[in-house]
Amino acid sequence: MNEITHLKSLIPNVKLTRRGFVATSLASGFALAAGPVGAETIRTDSSGLIAGEIKIPVDDGRIPGYRAMPASGGPFPAILVVQEIFGVHEHIKDICRRLAKLGHIAVAPELYARQGDASKFGRGQIGKLVREVVVKASDSQVMTDLDDSVAWMKATGKADISKLAITGFCWGGRIVWLYAAHNPNLKAGIAWYGPLDWPRGPLHKTTPIGLAGKIKAPILGLYGAQDGGIPLARLRALEKALKASGNTKSRIHVYPDAGHAFHADYRPSYREGPAKDGWKRLNAWLMANGAR
Repeated sequence: MNEITHLKSLIPNVKLTRRGFVATSLASGFALAAGPVGAETIRTDSSGLIAGEIKIPVDDGRIPGYRAMPASGGPFPAILVVQEIFGVHEHIKDICRRLAKLGHIAVAPELYARQGDASKFGRGQIGKLVREVVVKASDSQVMTDLDDSVAWMKATGKADISKLAITGFCWGGRIVWLYAAHNPNLKAGIAWYGPLDWPRGPLHKTTPIGLAGKIKAPILGLYGAQDGGIPLARLRALEKALKASGNTKSRIHVYPDAGHAFHADYRPSYREGPAKDGWKRLNAWLMANGAR
């Protein structure tokens, strides 16, 4: 059973509760719950960059996050990086550094800071992580935390918010679609295998398809045809909904031989061809849509 199936089965049981911050700093290393780290793991150095942990002011305190940007110059086009279900671990930090090497200021906020520390879950405990942490992060809180992350970037004087973009993976891929409907100032987004169906409840009240009419920014969806948790029929339904709303610039690209998490180079699900092609498409998408 993959993480998407876990999410679908557990969300209806979640009750809205108010809590303080559980995670006050980022984890080091990779997510143990994802399994053994693969030999193909990409490690991007921080030479020529300013990179490291930050604290982002939010309405009820501060959440940890990771920031990477060129060491000189600016302001730089701003991009939000939204984590997988495993939180902001080394792979997500590396994504930020890769984007910084392309000339961006990239920020990945820890969006589970109030719910729990994803790094505390051991190998093979994906279900437990999803049940105890992931599904308890409400959509509304995530949207607010992303807004606050943009405000943090703007306050540094190093971010060009007029070129704001967002990218996210798995759980974060869904958030890309939601944030595109939430923030009218977004220039572009890239959603990597983000789930489209999401049982409604007090914390998650809609789906990307349900929000299609509110998505005005051009979004590139990158998906695998072998992803058992995201049926091709639902991808086509999203395409249809976007076009019906007048959003003719968004695109969905499907890799025939890829499954879920094909870009996660530290996991067995990694597929080098689709991952590298997807990264090229991300780069071109940002350039073409005024986010570079």
